[in-house]
Amino acid sequence: MSASAPTKQDHSTERSSSVHDKWLIAIGVYKLVEATLFVLLGIGAVKLLLRRADLVDVATHFINVLRFNSEGRLVNLILERVAMIDPHRLRQISAVIFGYAALHATEGIGLVLQKAWAEYVTIILTASFLPWEFWEMHRHLTWMKAGVTAVNVLVVVYLVFVVQARIRERRRGARG
Repeated sequence: MSASAPTKQDHSTERSSSVHDKWLIAIGVYKLVEATLFVLLGIGAVKLLLRRADLVDVATHFINVLRFNSEGRLVNLILERVAMIDPHRLRQISAVIFGYAALHATEGIGLVLQKAWAEYVTIILTASFLPWEFWEMHRHLTWMKAGVTAVNVLVVVYLVFVVQARIRERRRGARG
């Protein structure tokens, strides 16, 4: 068997595929960082449960450390909401946080390993949370919310582009 020389099209496909792979890995790392942050948040919630900490005292401590106006409406609203969290609700919250971390870890690992299923899972999960993110931005716009939402929109748009390109590639391969 003789090996044929690579064509110009083969090199351009390799080059664009390599660029796509780097971005997919970057998105995967982003998802793994998010998963890590959720795991840490979940551990914090479990520690609060184990210590049977007074959540209002913990929230007040952070409000003071962050130098928020302790007489402000927002602070009072936060403290009212925190006061309603009982141990059962905190267990539920921590379970949801760990579940969310597992989803992000699954997406991240799949993307880093360049699995096609991970692209679809990431599109579906990330896009499904966008309406909630837009609603939160509508309620109270912050740079952090805007930045995270912008990154998630870019992730969805990019992955849709990658998936569509791969579908077109497969169709061309099936015809040829």
